[in-house]
Amino acid sequence: YGDEDAGVSSPNSTVSSSTGKRSEREEDTDPQGSRGISDDEDGDNSRKKLRLSKDQSVILEETFKDHSTLNPKQKQALAKQLGLRARQVEVWFQNRRARTKLKQTEVDCEFLRRCCENLTEENRRLQKEVTELRALKLSPQFYMHMSPPTTLTMCPSCEHVSVPPPQPQAATSADHRSLPVNAWA
Repeated sequence: YGDEDAGVSSPNSTVSSSTGKRSEREEDTDPQGSRGISDDEDGDNSRKKLRLSKDQSVILEETFKDHSTLNPKQKQALAKQLGLRARQVEVWFQNRRARTKLKQTEVDCEFLRRCCENLTEENRRLQKEVTELRALKLSPQFYMHMSPPTTLTMCPSCEHVSVPPPQPQAATSADHRSLPVNAWA
């Protein structure tokens, strides 16, 4: 195990040349973790893809839940526990963070899409109301046939705009009409 790690740079150092990075990647595919390794069909330059066992995956996921990033000592200890190289653990964590970020981006996108749909519908409703109010301004005799303008209320805690439920037209107009009272009838 010691000779294989001799070519791997320390987790604290950085490799700036592309050849250094390439040799680290090639080491990721050496036969040490050969159980469950499959070949991609790329010919002579095929890279072997590491297949983790269920136990390794479970341990990596559990560790990721606790810490989405690892310091070099944690990475080395986890690699030793799993029978992997520190670089393989590092790459797994990078990929897992990328998947998490992508999933969150998809959730955010869906939320924003729904907000956009709601705002578009609200905009249509408000434009219709503006059109009705402009028509009312031009011809007040049609006032009795129109529903009153909608009142919007905003919930202060969640900043959600809501429209009050529609009231029956008969009850609304009766409430606003004054009826003469004839005591002799």
